[in-house]
Amino acid sequence: MTILYILIGVAAGVLSGLFGIGGGVVIVPALLLAARMTPLTATGTSLGALLLPVGALGAWEYYRKGQLDLRVALLLAVGLFFGAFFGAKFAQLLTPVQLRRAFAVFLVLVAIRVWTAE
Repeated sequence: MTILYILIGVAAGVLSGLFGIGGGVVIVPALLLAARMTPLTATGTSLGALLLPVGALGAWEYYRKGQLDLRVALLLAVGLFFGAFFGAKFAQLLTPVQLRRAFAVFLVLVAIRVWTAE
């Protein structure tokens, strides 16, 4: 599972660099679907990965309630750190129209997958 969590972090980092997204659109659905986490733990863990400074207070509350997997959050953060760099580099190669269309397709695919998951 360690590799899975790092790959989720890398994907979130790449998409963050491309589209300015991460936690709610990438990490939470990935933890729900691929890692089979509960929604609260997925949300708390996502905030933990984005902890400084973005989700510090929210992550703390999830942590206090036992709904943050700190180890996974740290592994996601490693992937985010490197993935955002590569996503940002790739984004420079695309036109604004290409980025907008790719983002729209990505959102539709995520919505369909989350909608149809059991």
